[in-house]
Amino acid sequence: MHTDGHDLRHHGDAEVRDDGSALVDLAVNVRADTPPDWLRQRIAASLAGLAAYPDGRAARAAVAARHGLPAERVLLTAGAAEAFVLVARALRARRAVVVHPQFTEPEAALRDAGHAVDRVLLRESDGFRLAPAAVPEDADLVVIGNPTNPTSVLHPAGVLTGLARPGRTLVVDEAFMDAVPGEREALAGRTDVPGLVVLRSLTKTWGLAGLRIGYVLAAPGTIAELERAQPLWPVSTPALAAAEACVSPRALAEAAHAAHRVAADRAHLVAGLTEFASDGLRVVEPAEGPFVLVRLPRAAAVRHHLRTLGFAVRRGDTFPGLDEDWLRLAVRDRATVNRFLQALDQSMALASR
Repeated sequence: MHTDGHDLRHHGDAEVRDDGSALVDLAVNVRADTPPDWLRQRIAASLAGLAAYPDGRAARAAVAARHGLPAERVLLTAGAAEAFVLVARALRARRAVVVHPQFTEPEAALRDAGHAVDRVLLRESDGFRLAPAAVPEDADLVVIGNPTNPTSVLHPAGVLTGLARPGRTLVVDEAFMDAVPGEREALAGRTDVPGLVVLRSLTKTWGLAGLRIGYVLAAPGTIAELERAQPLWPVSTPALAAAEACVSPRALAEAAHAAHRVAADRAHLVAGLTEFASDGLRVVEPAEGPFVLVRLPRAAAVRHHLRTLGFAVRRGDTFPGLDEDWLRLAVRDRATVNRFLQALDQSMALASR
């Protein structure tokens, strides 16, 4: 889907499909070396029950307990991407607004469902931070990511709750919030914000993109509307087993540890990238997600040279509000980052010739 020259259906996995499968992947925002063995075993054990139809009650209760909510405030989905489709199809909106640059699937889903979509474009000069007054007062459906993909900006919870209005649905995509130490600024679990719909993904931190599991947190009436738009048995038995496992105390402790490791690895990446400031490279800071957004001269050529040197990165020009000068880089371990920074040095030199 192309609107205004932006391919809203382009995602990072396109960089590593087919001839890109052998590349070191800095294009896809899924944590490396996942899923862990204990989680694979839990999923594998569920295969013995495949003859029965999926029963999501235990997983739904587990997710609800993890956020201190009643089960009727939780809907399990086939990844956060399905949730965007359900929101677009089930919730009525006269004026839908998407805050960009951000993950493009919400806008694509809204357009597919027949909605006209207005865009609020955040600016680099503001650090891609949101001034709530930029959102039109009559918008009755607002979508924003936190932390935002691809900018890695973490919006203060108070700024986001300030967008809530009677009669407005406020959709906050928290797909990467569990990669933020302490999940600070999270709205998941809040029941005091009118119209709040929080989307969560379990595929990023746990490496389950191929399994498709996420969930929605919202008022019971909203959950019921979304559930009516779902097909029967939308989440498979293995995905339900994964959901239950990923909200267990053991998993939450492991995710918290991983978030601190990601933060340290990201600091290492950002420090290395700032060495290229004299060559015109700019990092959007402070980066708070498991990825960073950079602007650099001749980015398209640099991305091409990086591929030839064995590294895949995410092009930025498919995100509304960005152009071909931007690249998104997933955070990886220090050894991988060091090799990447060497390749970036070579690639920028080749691109400037």
